[in-house]
Amino acid sequence: MSMPDQKTYLPDGFAPWFAVGVLSLICFLSLESLPWLMTYPKEWVVPLVTWVNDATAWFVEHFRWIFRGLAWLLDWPMTAVNGVLTWLPWPATMAAVGVVAHRAGGWKLSVFTTLALGYMVVVGYWDESMNTLSLVAVSVPLSVSLGLFLGIIAFRSKRVDRIVQPILDLMQTVPAFAYLIPILFLFGFGPVVGLIASAIYSAPPMVRNTILGLSRVPSDIVESAVMSGCTPRQRFWQVEVPTALPQIMIGVNQSTMAALSMVIIAAIIGGFADIGWEVLSTMRKAQFGQSLLAGLVIALLAMILDRVSWGLAERQNALPETASSLLQRHRHLFAALGALVVFTLLAQVAPALSVYPKDWVFYPAEPMNEGIKYIVRNYSGEMNALKSNTLFFLMLPIRIGFVKAISPFSWGFVLTDAMIYGYAAVVMAFSVFAWRRWSWKSSVASVIAGVLLFYGTTGTPWPVFMAVITLLGWQAGGQKVALFAFLSMLFMLVNGVWPQAMLSIYLCGGAVMICVLVGSLMGIWAAHNDTVSGFMRPINDTLQTMPQFVLLIPILMLFKVGEFTALLAIIAYAIVPMIRYVEHGLRSVPAEIVEASRQIGCTPRQMLFEVKLPLALPVIMLGLNQTIMYGLGMLVIAALVGTQGLGQQVYLALGKANAGSGLVTGLSMALIAMVADRILQSYSAKRQEALGLQAD
Repeated sequence: MSMPDQKTYLPDGFAPWFAVGVLSLICFLSLESLPWLMTYPKEWVVPLVTWVNDATAWFVEHFRWIFRGLAWLLDWPMTAVNGVLTWLPWPATMAAVGVVAHRAGGWKLSVFTTLALGYMVVVGYWDESMNTLSLVAVSVPLSVSLGLFLGIIAFRSKRVDRIVQPILDLMQTVPAFAYLIPILFLFGFGPVVGLIASAIYSAPPMVRNTILGLSRVPSDIVESAVMSGCTPRQRFWQVEVPTALPQIMIGVNQSTMAALSMVIIAAIIGGFADIGWEVLSTMRKAQFGQSLLAGLVIALLAMILDRVSWGLAERQNALPETASSLLQRHRHLFAALGALVVFTLLAQVAPALSVYPKDWVFYPAEPMNEGIKYIVRNYSGEMNALKSNTLFFLMLPIRIGFVKAISPFSWGFVLTDAMIYGYAAVVMAFSVFAWRRWSWKSSVASVIAGVLLFYGTTGTPWPVFMAVITLLGWQAGGQKVALFAFLSMLFMLVNGVWPQAMLSIYLCGGAVMICVLVGSLMGIWAAHNDTVSGFMRPINDTLQTMPQFVLLIPILMLFKVGEFTALLAIIAYAIVPMIRYVEHGLRSVPAEIVEASRQIGCTPRQMLFEVKLPLALPVIMLGLNQTIMYGLGMLVIAALVGTQGLGQQVYLALGKANAGSGLVTGLSMALIAMVADRILQSYSAKRQEALGLQAD
């Protein structure tokens, strides 16, 4: 007699989460008897810091002379470019760049470029701007050449590509401060060190875009080149590279932007009198007006380089010039050279064209400082209330949980056993509702959120946290993502930086939640209103290109030192990707789908929540990915205003010239970013596959 088939009532994938739930319960109940579940014993910490310091000392002792020679060689072109840019009269440079901008984007871009350069002249920052431009002018060709070389090798060899890809991830996610220590040991102090740090940071976009461009060359073009008798070298340089040139030019654009974002770092480690040093020195004095005026110069330079390089990249796809005359084909080049010659000659008879008179400088820094002081004097009560409420009712629960955050001082009452049982009942009731209304995954997410809010990131046992993230990685991207997430967290644990990592995750997580809420609403609004979109674009550009240090100053003057100030600074910098990707995702929904939903009678609300947002979700997830990356990148800057965590550890390592500590801490920040990236990218790919969309 055969037994009837056993039916299971558990959905696929639920059993591992049930096991994690059991493990979590055991860990929380065992905290008193097994304290190492909460605090990893110092005796178990691997002495990687000591090993790295010893290896660095040996390497520096034996090979420093090579790097000092390289620094001496790089100093020559940087000094030469700086000499030319500072020698040229300011109207000559403005006119020449304006002509190039006209070639890239027409008269509108030319006018914007001229006005932006005019701002640098009028506020008296022309020489400092040219010094900054000289750093970019040398670091960008260096990073582009290196990136092109590595990209070609990685494209031709899968083995090299497997080695290069994780190195690129590390170069882009490890904070620059973390690898400044060995660079300073090897190259010494000075502008060249900033140049090298800038080149390291800006090379990865060039490598990635070179690989992407070459891999997307259509196979029929390659086959045509082979059939026409091209040698492998001819096929590559005369067919494949020109075909991939538009994508490669995008890499040049992104490398340029990345190099410019490093000017403050270059100033910290020995830069000359450039605009980065102006921002840094005024920031140290808490001079909001001065630092904002200087920071705007960097933002404008970034916008100019972005718009011009992007425009030149777009023109690679345009049809070739049909004019037969050499003058007509290269009219912009001749016009730029003519402008340089004419204004250089005029400057010899008109000194004001050579050096902008100080009497003509308009520098409204003090009125801006007075404006900040007026706000502080008249609205301090409201700002303190906002700060206190955010700290007590949002940030503290995320960090230490309701069990420690709720007190008579902060919340006005004491957390009793009855309240704890009531909270647990509410969480379980909502979990059941989420299962019935949506899915078991929503139910599991609600339980995780409830436990995390009750205990906080710093009050959760490390085995529980590791189990949850590992399982999340496994269900999002399979065994490889799960293993990478587990090993990354294990690295932080055994190297003794787990508490700092939890503090960083808490601060970044709180900022990301606010960015997702506010940024999504703003992105939805911009997607449905062209006026709002046009108004927000320059604001987003300014927030994204403004030096991170500058964002701290007005917030610091308004709210003083503390975690709330750091939270606002992270939000200001990390909210931009969320706004842009939500708007882009909604605007990218096919028009025929929108029209079909309208024809069947969908209301605007139904169309947004049941049609547009689900289809735009993969793009929105990429925005969330970038928001997390920007938030983690801002943690090092936020450490300047008194926050604790990995960012603070990086500064301590830099101050003590501790290369091992800097490497371990910086690598931990990079691993957090990479784990978040792998999980979100895997989830986004699954969503695109489920929706029948083609993943890029």
